[in-house]
Amino acid sequence: MEPSAFIWHRGQLVPWHEATVHVLAHGLHYGSSVFEGIRAYDTVTAGPAIFRLGAHLRRLQDSARIYRFAMPYDGDELRQACFDVIRANDLRAAYLRPIVYRGYGSLGVGAIEKCPVEVSIAAFKWGAYLGPESLERGVDVVVSSWRRVAPDTLPAMAKAGGNYLSGQLMGEEARRQGCHEGIALDAYGFLSEGAGENLFLVRDEVVYTPPVASAILPGITRDTILTLARHLGFATREELLPREALYWADEVFLCGTAAEITPVRKVDGLVVGRGARGPVTARIQDAFFGLFDGRTEDRWAWLDAVPVEAAQATAAGGAQPAG
Repeated sequence: MEPSAFIWHRGQLVPWHEATVHVLAHGLHYGSSVFEGIRAYDTVTAGPAIFRLGAHLRRLQDSARIYRFAMPYDGDELRQACFDVIRANDLRAAYLRPIVYRGYGSLGVGAIEKCPVEVSIAAFKWGAYLGPESLERGVDVVVSSWRRVAPDTLPAMAKAGGNYLSGQLMGEEARRQGCHEGIALDAYGFLSEGAGENLFLVRDEVVYTPPVASAILPGITRDTILTLARHLGFATREELLPREALYWADEVFLCGTAAEITPVRKVDGLVVGRGARGPVTARIQDAFFGLFDGRTEDRWAWLDAVPVEAAQATAAGGAQPAG
């Protein structure tokens, strides 16, 4: 991780290494946190722009509502904070990590009313999540022995910190087997998602993805891909998929804010298609990255340009760098 200069922490910009949390914070011990991963791109049409910021902030607030966090900031304040932290760090492209967590107050599991809800937003440079060559060459995956949560255990629709413990187990298991990533089944044995990504399959130019009921996070990149695929003329289906669908698929790819659109070349040692990025994946990938280099019209208003006045507002008495 490449540190930037400032993090927006508890309502103000503070130096990166001073954005700290108490070792007895509730969120550290019990996973009582929700977060987002957001990307800003250096676009040819609007300069630095945050991709689908409104959708990400809405999901952050939805996750907080599921866990009954009393959010100390509203959507407009969080939106401004995202702009401010990008401008304060002089970033043209960035990965943003807003996190909402229960802070220091009590170590009682249920004593949440004694623990303040706190918010931080970091912005820093981060390239391709699964490696710079992965976007074209693809990655190798393995179906994990670890399953996603049953629908009556933890809410999979919340992007909560504790949910990613299973992802850590899946990823580590995959790497022990010489693969890049793990794929999970749901509690009923149907395909769910990757350790930190949503999953897509292509068969006869039909684009398939597991439904929300398969314990997936309703990914914003996933929604983007479904929209772009339909725009390109491909049929899309959200339906229950058995494990063996991975083995007859013409193409498989993973997606997420960090992973963007990453092709899969092997599943459980079996070559997918021609063992590299397939033609449907390539067209969707081109349409996606075309949003940022001007080849794809942003007809969905997905890009929020970072306004120059965000930095001016910070200097004029908004959330100012502390210290």
